[in-house]
Amino acid sequence: MISQKTEEVLEKLYIEIVEQKKKGLTYAELKLNQDGAEHKELSKKNLALEKNGIIKLTKAGEIEARDVVRRHRLAERLMTDVFDLKGVCVHDSACEFEHILHRGIDEQICRLLGHPRTCPHGAKIPEGKCCKEKGLSDTRVVAPLSLIKPGEKGKISYIQAEEKDKLHTIMAMGVLPGMEITLLQNFPSFLFKVGNSQFAVDENIAKDVFVRLSK
Repeated sequence: MISQKTEEVLEKLYIEIVEQKKKGLTYAELKLNQDGAEHKELSKKNLALEKNGIIKLTKAGEIEARDVVRRHRLAERLMTDVFDLKGVCVHDSACEFEHILHRGIDEQICRLLGHPRTCPHGAKIPEGKCCKEKGLSDTRVVAPLSLIKPGEKGKISYIQAEEKDKLHTIMAMGVLPGMEITLLQNFPSFLFKVGNSQFAVDENIAKDVFVRLSK
């Protein structure tokens, strides 16, 4: 197990180096003490290395940091979509919760949420093994429209379309977060009802509309 503070350092290194393409971070940027416990843990477990005052992730460190980021963003998604928390409270709660999402538990949460691809702030959630094996057998609270069954209903939780044209197409139909939605059929197209209107879309659009399912 890695300490909570060390996980926070790994998370920052991953975001800044892997996602934002920085070459490395200084001790000051990481708020890291050269003689502190976190720095010693990073070195002892071969998670990071330092050269000329610049700290970088090792290969093992990048894998570990990726898992930390994944758990944090899944926790944010859980807080937003299931517990209905908002604003700064989401980030703070996720910071606390991510540290108890050990391997295995994070995959169960991911299945529960329908394998979301982004956190509530739009940042990419690194894929887990479960994401490559997703299917209708998953126990779900939130699921993409493309994976729910005809007759299932719920409220639109969020729209995950990255392309602006696709997002505009979805929103033009009145498919907005908070709206009640019912899937009527899933073949040959996905026919659903929102309000008093019915719409048919292909899988390319259905997979980007995430629904919080009603019991």
